[in-house]
Amino acid sequence: MRFFGEASGSGEIRTLDGSVAMFSGLDYGVFNIALLTGPAVDGQLESRMRAISRYFRERTLRWSFWLCEDLLEPENRRDSRHMLAEFGMRSISHPPGMLCPALLPSVRPLPAIEMRRVADASTRGAFAEITSLCFDIPYLIARAVYLREQAWNGGYQGFVGYVGGKPVSIVAMVEAAGAVGVYSLATLPAFRGQGYGEALLRMAAHELTRRTGIAKFVLQSTEAGYKIYRRMGFHDVTRFAVYLTK
Repeated sequence: MRFFGEASGSGEIRTLDGSVAMFSGLDYGVFNIALLTGPAVDGQLESRMRAISRYFRERTLRWSFWLCEDLLEPENRRDSRHMLAEFGMRSISHPPGMLCPALLPSVRPLPAIEMRRVADASTRGAFAEITSLCFDIPYLIARAVYLREQAWNGGYQGFVGYVGGKPVSIVAMVEAAGAVGVYSLATLPAFRGQGYGEALLRMAAHELTRRTGIAKFVLQSTEAGYKIYRRMGFHDVTRFAVYLTK
């Protein structure tokens, strides 16, 4: 998620006490992200939220908080929801965190798809457009994040899948902490249910494993992708709670 603090050229990544804030420079909450960097016990979550809230309030922008529930003691998880509401946050999703030690073979024939790495204006534009359409993100916001060449010069790698010369699917990956994180897997509505997303994900995963030697993958699943990920060998290891400013 550090990508969003670097992509637009007007953001930053700030390390706070027990947390990290990624400020995109854009007035769009899900691209202004805060995360805990370790367990929070004995009231630490509240103090960390005060620091995070102060950081973003100075920038007068909407922001989101992505909480891995395993970082809280079980008896404090329910109370955390009430406390976060007092900071003006509302829960918007609870995606499972999933791990795949090694991808399982496909259980069905997959369609042919041409994979291109995001590396020029055409692929950057395709990534932005598919992101906007599939994740209901304003087009100008998506362009501000994904169209800038420098955004793709770091470890965050994007891939676009083409069918008949048309971009239809995307996925992004980044290596961190001995695993490869999977982000933004999406397929245009007219091409869903045909295996293009899975085919692109497998091709990109193979490429990352070939380059890095890492075969372990992690992701936060959407409801739509959950069954596909299970078939591929992913299993639940934690749960996240995503909060957005009201």
